[in-house]
Amino acid sequence: MKKKVLIFAAVLTAALVLVTCIPAARALAAGAQPEAQALTAAGDVQEEGTVSAASETSSKAWAAGVAIAVTAGLGALSMGLAIARSVDGIARQPEASGSIRTALMLGLVFIETAIIYALIVAILVIFVL
Repeated sequence: MKKKVLIFAAVLTAALVLVTCIPAARALAAGAQPEAQALTAAGDVQEEGTVSAASETSSKAWAAGVAIAVTAGLGALSMGLAIARSVDGIARQPEASGSIRTALMLGLVFIETAIIYALIVAILVIFVL
């Protein structure tokens, strides 16, 4: 039962991350749309095959949103699975709870570090590239 609850919590966290990241990417892309319309209204003609600034900003926003959503979702799922397995291990061998808990915390730190690295890469994609 505990496993199912933890897996459900991980899936719910991943869904919340997806729900918050996708609209943020759309809002960033929508913020760039009026600029593209102003360029078109001013009579600027682009060559065929060139990418407008609005399209580039939109693709960056989508790439960053998808990258962080996938990473955070998979991180949340793996955290839920790690916690479920450690609870199961402690239930089977209560005398090993100290070492299991230590290994669990170390694993959770590594998973969270990977998620933070993905966030940094997403920020770099938006603002540097």
